[in-house]
Amino acid sequence: MADNILPYKGIWPTIDAGVFLAPTATVIGDVEIGAETNIWFACVVRGDMNVIRIGRRVNVQDATVIHVDSRKYGTFIGDDVTIGHSAIIHACTLEDRSFIGMQACIMDGAVVESGAMVAAGGLITPGKVVKAGQLWAGKPARFVRDCGDQERDMIAHVPPEYWAMAQRYLEAGIGRVDGYRPPADRVAIGAAAPGAKGAAAPGAREAKTGAKR
Repeated sequence: MADNILPYKGIWPTIDAGVFLAPTATVIGDVEIGAETNIWFACVVRGDMNVIRIGRRVNVQDATVIHVDSRKYGTFIGDDVTIGHSAIIHACTLEDRSFIGMQACIMDGAVVESGAMVAAGGLITPGKVVKAGQLWAGKPARFVRDCGDQERDMIAHVPPEYWAMAQRYLEAGIGRVDGYRPPADRVAIGAAAPGAKGAAAPGAREAKTGAKR
């Protein structure tokens, strides 16, 4: 059993066999991770007090922390999402094809909608909604403008580029999880809903309905 995949209160992560998980990244507790997602060095994905659901082809770059809120919100990440180096993703929802810049912080109950971008260093305060296709920046972050061609190009090309790089690591025998199997008696504390926008997992809808627009 990999020593960087850990249970919490008897609940083990569920990780697709095609995931790249860097040797110094750690995944804990009630976490589900979809195919071709790549989680890079020194990341922490800690599903202890609530659930974390990560979809397909997500790149979680080095030193990012993904955590939850014990009282209300899990963390829900859709497909083809980019999360830059040293970001903090806390008890929030990132919809499909959203883009979180380096050292950005997304706080409890916030929602970053599909095709939206939070610039490097941006702080999305609790309950805020970054609407689809918008660019937000600053501390606290505010709407700047709609995403242009440059932002849309980054949103589209970074996930496949990161997956291609992850495949080279996997081919070298680094970061493989295809030998990992959680114990058969694993019991999830939340609904299993890795993936796409609008996932019906408990907390995802709460995050949206409780968000400030």
